[in-house]
Parts: sequence; structure tokens; C-alpha cells
Amino acid sequence: MNEPGGDLVIAPGPGLRHGLVIPAIELVERFSRSSGPGGQGVNTTDSRVELVFEPGTSVALAPAQRDRLAAALAHRLVGGRVTVVASEFRSQLRNRAAARERLAVLLREGLAPPPVARRPTKPTRGSKERRIEGKKRRAQVKSGRGRIRPE
Repeated sequence: MNEPGGDLVIAPGPGLRHGLVIPAIELVERFSRSSGPGGQGVNTTDSRVELVFEPGTSVALAPAQRDRLAAALAHRLVGGRVTVVASEFRSQLRNRAAARERLAVLLREGLAPPPVARRPTKPTRGSKERRIEGKKRRAQVKSGRGRIRPE
């Protein structure tokens, strides 16, 4: 379990054979007031969480992993940083855990290897013959719909 305030631990998976641990020093958490329901408490508590991570300078990532993340998260990077926001819970602690979980999912997807390219195949001889037979049957049905001409 990823404890808020501690290291971010990502379990082993595709692209992460031994898992990954992002040191807490590389994660920046900012808190602000959240919008939405919550009564009077919403005006006084800073429950919205922004979690900022800079993959380009991370010591936890290998150079190849940094490159792969930069390519995969190019649309999410602003100034070389990826920001995850969580504000759906009224509790700051739950929002911190949600933001860490989202960042872990982003990193896991970004570090996953690309899928194996599809190798195109040719239709089999039988499937070609069935297709031609079907076309012939359809042509016969349609030719039977025309006007009957007297001979």
C-alpha cells in the first residue's frame, strides 16, 4: 500500500520486471481548497491534492525508462513535469492516496512495452473459394429477380 507522504511503490508488471520505487523526495504534493459538496468544511479544509513528478530527473528510472516515459506521456508533460489532481473525496488523506494511485497507473502504462506488431496473414484457399461461391449464389438470386422475357 502506498502511504501518503512516503515512497511511491509500483508493483512488478509489464515493463517493470522488478517493480519500481519512486522516492518521496521526488514527489511534490500541493494542497488547495476543493470545489463541490462538503458544507462549511469545504471552505476551511485544503482537501484537493496535486501530485507533481518530474520523470526526466528521477534517479529511480533508468535512462531507457526516462525516454520511454517522455514519449508515452508527451501530451501530459508540462515543463517536464506530470501533474495528477485528486479532489473527489472530502478527506485530504483519501485524495492523497487517490493521486498516488493515479500516478502509479500513469507510470505503469507509460513504461509498458509497445504491443507486438500484427503480422498480416493471407486468406486461405478454402476461404477464397467460399467467398467466390457465395458471390455466385448471390448473383443467381439477383438475376432471378429481373423481368421474365418471352422467348
